[in-house]
Amino acid sequence: MTAINTNTGSLYAQQSLNTNARGLATVMQQLSTGKRINNAVDDVAGLAISTRLTSQIKGLNQAVRNANDGISLIQTAEGATEQVTNMLQRMRELAVQSSNDTNNDKDRGFLNGEFMQLRSEIDRIGQNTQWNGANILDGTGGNAHDGTFSFQVGANSRQTIEIRLPNMQTGLTTDPSVAGTDAITASKAEFDFNAIDTYASTAPKAQEFQGSIIEVNLDGKKFQYQVSQQDVDAHVAGTTDLSAAITNGLKQKFQSVYGTNDEIYTITAAAGKVSLDNTGKTGADWATTGDHKPVSSYVTGNLASIGGNLDITTAENAYAGLQAIDSALQTVNAQRSNMGALISRLQFASDNLSNVAAKATESRSRIEDTDYSVATTELAKRNIIQQAAQAMLAQANQAPQMVLQLLK
Repeated sequence: MTAINTNTGSLYAQQSLNTNARGLATVMQQLSTGKRINNAVDDVAGLAISTRLTSQIKGLNQAVRNANDGISLIQTAEGATEQVTNMLQRMRELAVQSSNDTNNDKDRGFLNGEFMQLRSEIDRIGQNTQWNGANILDGTGGNAHDGTFSFQVGANSRQTIEIRLPNMQTGLTTDPSVAGTDAITASKAEFDFNAIDTYASTAPKAQEFQGSIIEVNLDGKKFQYQVSQQDVDAHVAGTTDLSAAITNGLKQKFQSVYGTNDEIYTITAAAGKVSLDNTGKTGADWATTGDHKPVSSYVTGNLASIGGNLDITTAENAYAGLQAIDSALQTVNAQRSNMGALISRLQFASDNLSNVAAKATESRSRIEDTDYSVATTELAKRNIIQQAAQAMLAQANQAPQMVLQLLK
């Protein structure tokens, strides 16, 4: 049919131009961004898959960093235990020397002085070795404050590797019955150490507490204080009671580990008592049973064999010291072996995570990235079609002019 009101050829050419223009815009976006999928309309299923793969890749890459952080933490702990080993070896050497009867009591006293200093340094290492501000060798590290550290080494929940680091303290074995009494109300926990002052009424009794490590545990929060020789001397001189030194030390240790956080609790130390109080705070009241029951006790560390009243002031004591030190060395060796084994495991885990992340990235690339050989071919085709469609539109627009020939 010959008509001029409806130019179907022009309509078809316009439709082809619009369709081709969309395709041309898509391929140009793919070439300019390097991504085959830039919008959900490009590939609905592919977008969903690539998004999930991106989550996995990011999680795996972070897990690699987590594993490496775990290696660093354990290496720090292992380095500290290496020094403990060196000190134990020196203590053993001193014990062997003290066992020899060529030494008199004064000589053995000199040897014992170094022996005791080394033992105190072992306790100090146990109490003060930290990684990222957290104690790692006093038995209170990790989220559960029991020395257990969990490393997230996977992209998904609960893909973890755990290690329980040792408590590298001797934990001198003073009678726990004089550690004070515990009392608790609905919102307040109180630890009363005044009984220690009564027990340590004489200098020999007070000396029993030198080096003792007292631990308070409340609602999963553990904090410790080690009684120093200065504390004992001050108590004997009547300057500061042991109970006051203990409570002040516990308060400072609690705040250094957990902060002050007055929105949840307050901590006070006075008159030989240390108290945690959440009265009127946002946290729930503490119960009197289960894990919430407050506990105060003397710490027994993994090196308890060299704790207590061990010394090398006599040949017999030195003989006993050799056995105790050998036991401590065996403990430290076992712990170092455990740490070394986990470092090796984490290194392999890190390598595996990196490999899986690389393969996942390669998989995502196949789905999401632009194949330039295909895209450039598509661009050439679209450009030719665009030019042809424009030429045909021009021809279609000229077609009605032929009607004029019929009117002449």
